[in-house]
Amino acid sequence: MSKPDIVQNEDGTTIIEFAAVLPLMCIALLGGMDLCHREYAQSILTGSVQKIGRDTTLQGGADNIAINDAKVRASVLQIAPDAVFNFSRTFLTRYRDVEGEPFTDTNGDGIRQAGECYDDVNGNSQWDANVSSNGNGGADDVVLYKVTVTYPRLFPIANFLGWDPNQTISADTALKNQPYATQNQPTVVARCA
Repeated sequence: MSKPDIVQNEDGTTIIEFAAVLPLMCIALLGGMDLCHREYAQSILTGSVQKIGRDTTLQGGADNIAINDAKVRASVLQIAPDAVFNFSRTFLTRYRDVEGEPFTDTNGDGIRQAGECYDDVNGNSQWDANVSSNGNGGADDVVLYKVTVTYPRLFPIANFLGWDPNQTISADTALKNQPYATQNQPTVVARCA
């Protein structure tokens, strides 16, 4: 075979082109499957948190917190068997207290400064950005339920794409407990300190 024949010969070019494209195809395919698995795990977690959140706001639901958390854990473990869970359950007396104790913003900067008046919702004589308490609360209290899950990625593609080898997802919900009893209303005092 002469030199011009080798230059014009196209046998085997398909293999070379396929070898050049194959790694990119594999990375795209595995990366896409990893993202799809994450979204599936997120939807399972979100659905479970909403269902269990509703169940624990019913009368007697606070008695089954460990059982309900185990249900969330079981639903996610089906698709992420090595998952690690962090459960957080806090409560407030009113929805509006999610943003902290209300205050009069006299200088309009959005930050409470010393001397600006505030409503002492929790009665501790100081302004608090977070007035929630741990637990499920009582009748008519607003429960903030959050679950964070960390698990190893389904495919070992993270190193190629510069991703963290672990995936972290979370879901939360805010629901009001059933009014099965008289709510314990705190005495709100206006303070200017």
